[in-house]
Amino acid sequence: MVLDVGLVCPLDFRYGRPQVKALFDEEARLDYVLRVEAALARAHAKLGHIPKAAADEITKKATSKHVRVARVKAIEAEIRHDLMAIVKALEEACIGDAGGYVHLGATSYDAIDTAVALQLRAALDEVASSLGRLLEALVRLGLKHKSTVMLGRTHGQAAVPTTFGYKMIVFAAEVRRHLDRLAEQRPRICAGKMSGAVGTGAGFGDDHEKVQALVMQDLGLEAEEAATQIVQRDRYVELVALCANIATSMEKFATEIRNLQRTEIAEAAEAFDATKQVGSSTMAQKQNPVLSEQVSGLARLVRSGIHPAMDNAIQWHERDLANSSGERFLIPHTLILTDWCVAKMADVFEGLRVDAGRMRANLEATGGLTMAESLLLTFAKKGVSRQEAHEHVRRLSMKARDEKRSLREAALSDGVLGKLVSKKEIEAALDPESYVGSAPARVERLAKSLKVKASGPTRPRTP
Repeated sequence: MVLDVGLVCPLDFRYGRPQVKALFDEEARLDYVLRVEAALARAHAKLGHIPKAAADEITKKATSKHVRVARVKAIEAEIRHDLMAIVKALEEACIGDAGGYVHLGATSYDAIDTAVALQLRAALDEVASSLGRLLEALVRLGLKHKSTVMLGRTHGQAAVPTTFGYKMIVFAAEVRRHLDRLAEQRPRICAGKMSGAVGTGAGFGDDHEKVQALVMQDLGLEAEEAATQIVQRDRYVELVALCANIATSMEKFATEIRNLQRTEIAEAAEAFDATKQVGSSTMAQKQNPVLSEQVSGLARLVRSGIHPAMDNAIQWHERDLANSSGERFLIPHTLILTDWCVAKMADVFEGLRVDAGRMRANLEATGGLTMAESLLLTFAKKGVSRQEAHEHVRRLSMKARDEKRSLREAALSDGVLGKLVSKKEIEAALDPESYVGSAPARVERLAKSLKVKASGPTRPRTP
């Protein structure tokens, strides 16, 4: 009895941008391997190892248009070797004796790991594109709200004022660093090899170094300078660590929005289509931060890939096969989910609802206690030691809190302060608008710098 099983993996029907998932589907994987086999044939032809006509025929037929996924699967079912099934299917597709030159001198992972490098390069380009979109959204919010004063919070408690725009530019600078990391690490991550069964290149004869150089130049990849049977997996550890770092930032941003959207804070919220969108199956009033919560959950999956990536880097001698099955999950899932998390956070910030009035109300609800630092520094400028000023304002703040009075009321009625600090100076010290430091100016300066960088290439473009 054959069961008709539907889709199982949520990547197939729920998460991931189509253009990124398409890079890892069966046909794409086949096409990438075929591209490598064609590049190998062209290298052999340039070195005079095989006829140019044979290389031309292999190149012509090395696409999934001529080598069908179904045919490869049929061969694999018989011989139980996935790469050799592709080689045989390509050989079948070629006319004349060209098929006899397919995969000459190579081992399976010359083709597979080099094909993966091509996939990684394309996928990282998509991640960079999503990061660029997120960066632009954050910069726009930063500039729009550079002077929108709000509570800064530490330990979940009211701290001193900041601006919402400054919060956004802090995030934007972090995204920019990820783009820089991606550009710097991308060549190392996207490395291929053409060096045979144990990495010595013996199967290619005296021209081994030339064959590998020509293939990698053809494909625009860095060559693994000292391989075993496989590209060394420290490169994949670096890839997964990069993605985990990016995903961690996305969860950090998502957590901030989830907190700001809490009913008792309500300073910012995800976009919500009140005409159609449903927040809860029972609580009809709900507007939940569903995208930010989704990103928080998926980011944890991305980070969970670090341990298997490291385990895969530990091989028996010149290689074993224990990494292969895990990497079929790890690599596509890591990249698809990383890109998805970034794209979803771009959606969040592009549609973010910011309530400046609520930010002001939350500031005022502290009764001015959030301005205690400003008041103590004003007091200290009158010749009082910083520590003495701190202790006096601390006690004054505790008294105001206990008596449910504002810090302004407590300060204006305090005889010690009144002897040295005028009413006008106290009023000025308790004004949140005047106590955001250089935040607005830094937003403008950083926004200009980040926008200039964002408009230029974020990584080297290769074929």
